[in-house]
Amino acid sequence: MARGERLLWKPRPASRRAFLALGITASALALLPACRSARTSGAAGSRLGRLFFTSQGRTGVINADGTGLRYFDFKVPKQVTWQPGPFLSDGRRVIFLSMEERRDGPGRPFGKYYHQTPTRLWIYDLDRDTLTEIATKDRLAVFYTPALLVSDERILVQVVRDEGGQISSMNLDGTDAREFTRLDEGLPYGLSLSPDGRRVAYHLASPEGYQIWTSSVEGTERVLVTAHRDHLYFGPSWSPDGQWLLFQGCRHQTDPGHDWSDLCLARPDGSDFRVLTKGQAMWFAATYGNPQRRGGGSNLPAWTRDGQILFPRRSAGAKVPWEYQANRPDTDHFNRDFKPEAARGGVQVCRLDPSTGKTTPMTPAAPRVWDFRASASHDGRSIVFCRAETGGTPGLWMMDSDGRHARLLTRGVDNQGADHPRWLPGARAPAC
Repeated sequence: MARGERLLWKPRPASRRAFLALGITASALALLPACRSARTSGAAGSRLGRLFFTSQGRTGVINADGTGLRYFDFKVPKQVTWQPGPFLSDGRRVIFLSMEERRDGPGRPFGKYYHQTPTRLWIYDLDRDTLTEIATKDRLAVFYTPALLVSDERILVQVVRDEGGQISSMNLDGTDAREFTRLDEGLPYGLSLSPDGRRVAYHLASPEGYQIWTSSVEGTERVLVTAHRDHLYFGPSWSPDGQWLLFQGCRHQTDPGHDWSDLCLARPDGSDFRVLTKGQAMWFAATYGNPQRRGGGSNLPAWTRDGQILFPRRSAGAKVPWEYQANRPDTDHFNRDFKPEAARGGVQVCRLDPSTGKTTPMTPAAPRVWDFRASASHDGRSIVFCRAETGGTPGLWMMDSDGRHARLLTRGVDNQGADHPRWLPGARAPAC
């Protein structure tokens, strides 16, 4: 199928590989925009900027200068992990995902049991310190994940059953559920709302491969942006002016662990497709830690408010310490062996100007140092990112927009790692 071709979907049976794309939780929630149009106030937290991050299954909040570190503790029975999702338009209320103890594990393969883990959705009010459960009515499955808020009344939810996953549009209380994608066409995730709130972009892990699509907020008027069996296209996001989609292209046939990718750009109708980097330059599948404390999740490039792109660029010949094992069954959605002695090079945060192709390093290129998850503050003055040394867990770092004055904010709970930072739109420090 040609890029930009408009067509009606012709369903085919979902593949096991597409179903195994169910690596959601924190890494997929990081794909979510912070809010649609949040208000702010003049409190000190707003001037400093604040961030959510995850650590050991908990959500923390911290000011951009490293002060005010706190962790949420909702004390709801059986809920083992909590992860923040999208904000409502007031910038004060945020949707959280909670999960019970995972149902997969030794002797229980990820693809068969993970989606049997019960999840719950909540709205937390940062000002009032109130937690209210949502999406409880007319429940379609035990496994829900918030995919995208299209308004303060309507949410797109990833619903996963034994037959596969799909996106459903529903009221916040769970009623009036409608199909956004169909069950038999593959697993959709990585949703992004256009700046005008009228179109949704997402990737679809289909039987034909990972594809980039756009549609109306109801799931109609679909347009195929790009698809190719030799390329895994992933994680679309709209440019600040709504004129472009940014996403990744991974050569998965020769890179089954999805370690690397190139940055790609296209118009929302699929025209003017271009590849911005060469040689699979971006670190795609983040992996870090050691056999006692390991972690990861998909890296995503990020737009700055002036239309430039932040991404983690590999050094020449870089090799990760967690080696993917392509010749054995993947039972845990990780499937890697720790080989730090074979690791080479590292990754640095870079800024790319899509109009000129110029790439500017933001952090130094240092062997055995892996910088990733960079995103700019709303005022453009600061950049948050994660840094992990080979075999180490990541810390949360902050630097100026030009890369100067990099400083460590936190290494998370008991110094066991901090990941998935997200800027908050609100102004007041939450009561945790």
